[in-house]
Amino acid sequence: MARALYIHWPFCLAKCPYCDFNSHVRDSVDHAAWEAALLADLRHEAELAGGEPLDSIFFGGGTPSLMPPALVARLLGEAEKLWGFAPGIEITLEGNPSSIEAANYEALAAAGVNRASLGIQALDDQTLHFLGRLHDAGEGLRALETAQGVFGRVSLDLIYARPGQTPEAWAAELKRAISFGTTHLSLYQLTIEPGTRFETMVRKGDFTPLDDDTCADLFTLTREQTAAAGLPAYEISNHAAVGEESRHNLTYWRYQDYVGIGPGAHGRRNGTATVRHKKPENWLSAVAANGHGIAESRVLGTREQAAEAMLMGLRLREGIELAALAARFSLAPAALLDQAKAELYRQQGLVWQDGARVGVTEAGMPLLDALLGELVPAELVEA
Repeated sequence: MARALYIHWPFCLAKCPYCDFNSHVRDSVDHAAWEAALLADLRHEAELAGGEPLDSIFFGGGTPSLMPPALVARLLGEAEKLWGFAPGIEITLEGNPSSIEAANYEALAAAGVNRASLGIQALDDQTLHFLGRLHDAGEGLRALETAQGVFGRVSLDLIYARPGQTPEAWAAELKRAISFGTTHLSLYQLTIEPGTRFETMVRKGDFTPLDDDTCADLFTLTREQTAAAGLPAYEISNHAAVGEESRHNLTYWRYQDYVGIGPGAHGRRNGTATVRHKKPENWLSAVAANGHGIAESRVLGTREQAAEAMLMGLRLREGIELAALAARFSLAPAALLDQAKAELYRQQGLVWQDGARVGVTEAGMPLLDALLGELVPAELVEA
């Protein structure tokens, strides 16, 4: 049964040039219509995956800090009625650190949100302008201070490996970010995603992304500096004090069931993969016609689930317990992992193995994508 709920709010004030998420800019939003549709989508999922209290809820987007706090409260109240909440439930809301959203923080906390994830992205105005952000550095830091005074837990997002960024400049920026005292940092290398404005700009020669070697150096610097500050990486891009890891994201990476509602939201429940209609208007129409916004619902084969679990779990510092995963999917451990290649990469210091548990080492993490293709048998991935 699902223990986690994802709610997607697709609207933003502007589309960032690096963003390939399902986000949309609209002149106006009919909040009453969206409340009714989200509640219908929520009830549909509860009918299929209810029965166990929720351990985490995550409002993502888009920019969910633009949601009216009353709508957030209504959704949380309905979710609690449908599922129940586990003691100490984690309720996270993503937000951009503009004064518009920061004005909602107290009301959002009163609605039940107890963890904020702030997209600061950079600490200087020039970079924020390049990234297409609507806030300046001062506004971002004021919003962070407000959030830390309101929410029990705060995560801070930064984008690094930006054009022309040196190790010295990133080290100084990261040191400053750590000094703000958040217990969780999400630190993402800038990637040029297909279909984004940045892809067009790179193709036109407007700027040149950093080369792979420099990116690798910045990745290593990031891991070393956060670990030294007591915020070690527990996933390839996420760093936290012990016990402050994002429980919601761990649900994904540990391949546990979760449901997703709202435009473009994905879910994994009872061996079935779901995906909602992406375009907001199409999702609304689907909910009106069918009582839910699902565009595709597909039963996953056992081997496909096992492959997904391997590909997700190897992102984590804790790795995967092969015997438990094999038992879960009624497969032999040898079907999950190419043991010969795992041993080869273990000898090279890229993979660790401790009994039935296997994972990627610090040295191997910069090569994670390539290692996944080697460690997880092709016949499992292609099943």
